Order: sequence, then C-alpha cells, then structure tokens
Amino acid sequence: MSRRFDARTVLISGGARGMGASHAAGFLEEGANVVIGDVRDDEGGELVSKLGERARYVHLDVSDPDQWTDAVAVAEATFGPVSVLVNNAGFGGRDTLVDTSPDEWRRVLSVNLDGSFYGIRATVPSMRRFGGGAIVNTSSYAGLAGTPLNGSYAASKFALRGLTRTAAFELAADNIRVNSIHPGYIQTPLIAGVSPEAVGLQKKLAMPRFGQPEEVTKMVLFVCSDDASYSTGAEFVVDGGWSAGSPIPVRGSEPLGSL
Repeated sequence: MSRRFDARTVLISGGARGMGASHAAGFLEEGANVVIGDVRDDEGGELVSKLGERARYVHLDVSDPDQWTDAVAVAEATFGPVSVLVNNAGFGGRDTLVDTSPDEWRRVLSVNLDGSFYGIRATVPSMRRFGGGAIVNTSSYAGLAGTPLNGSYAASKFALRGLTRTAAFELAADNIRVNSIHPGYIQTPLIAGVSPEAVGLQKKLAMPRFGQPEEVTKMVLFVCSDDASYSTGAEFVVDGGWSAGSPIPVRGSEPLGSL
C-alpha cells in the first residue's frame, strides 16, 4: 500500500514532545524521513532513539534565524531537500495586557510569529529544489477569537493567519501550499494534571473533552498530503467545536425568532 510521504523529508519545530512528537511519529508511519527541531535536547534525543533511523534531532531555537539555516542544512545533508515544514513550536504567557511586560510580549512573538517566518524563509529554497511542498503553521483557537489573559499569545496566533495567507499567494507558483491549523484544548504536557471540569469545557465545547495529539496529527497529515492538493491559505480547526460558539445558553436569554 502506497504511503503519502514515502521518502519525503519533513522538518518539525517544537517536535520533542506533545503535538510535535505525535506529528513526527505520524509522518514516519507514512514513510517520511523526519527532522525534529527543539530546544529540549534530552527529550528530543530520547524521542529519535525510539523513532529509529529515519528520524534525526537538531537543536533549534526558532527565534534564531541562523539556527533555522543550520536545521535545513542538516535535513538536506541527511535525507535530501525538505518538502514539508510544520511550524509547531510555540508557547504563551498568562497575564492581562497591562501587566504584560514588553520583554514577555516580545519573547512570545519571537517564538510564535518570528519563528514561523524564519522557518518559511529558511525552508522555501529547499522546497524549490525539491519541486514543491507544503507548510503548516500552527495557530490556535486563540487565533480565531479573543482570549483574555492571553494577549501576546492571541496576537501571535492571529498574526499567523495573515502570514499564512500571504505566503500561500507568494509561494503558489513554486507549487508550495501554505495552510494553518487551529487546535483547541489538546492533552499535552502543558495541561498535565488539569481536568476538563477545571477549565469549564462543558460550557465551552460542543465536544466537552480534551483532544488528543493524534487527532491533530491526522489533520496535519491530511493538510500536508496530496489529498489536500487544492487547499492553500486555508484554516483547519481542531477544537471540539469551541470556535463554533457556546453550547450552554445564557440564563434568561430568549431566541430572537425570525427577522
């Protein structure tokens, strides 16, 4: 049976754990060679030792453009030109806008937004040598709706939508598709020990449970494959219905009826 990514070279940032590690395993199962970039060197090394010889780890601080250049060079030297880039690295603070320091604001954007820009900039020449490719930028539910106490994170994730759409137009002539994915509450180490009740999922989601990293991976594999060959500049949501609206009616509200 043909696999969708046989002999392709895939580069994943923030790939040492969580969704990134799941994506790496998913691409490997579909025949790809995978280069995982992260700053968690111990976890990254342990992961590739489990994944096998078609996986390689590189230290990658996504806020440093020179490290992106080095990561792409390692990928090309080890497996050949990159045909898939998954900009997965990201994090966020938790404070009000007026209590967010300029340094913290800049730190979040340097990873979530600048990191994706640097990744695209470094990887596109490799994709051109391959003859095309696919790029996925990991945005968030927070890139679709305002999220109090996450101002820097939300700003960066909204900005990724603009970056994605612009890149989609600029790179289409090179046979490179660029899309964004928008995960919601996903069961990763970032929310370890947190229960669905503690964050009120029953009041937020149509499907009141945490998503699993593998559920996001399935979307990433689809978006990067030829199965999505006519999709670029698009937004793919994996949030259990969070962005669809509130499933719990507000007490005392009445339907508007027909207008």
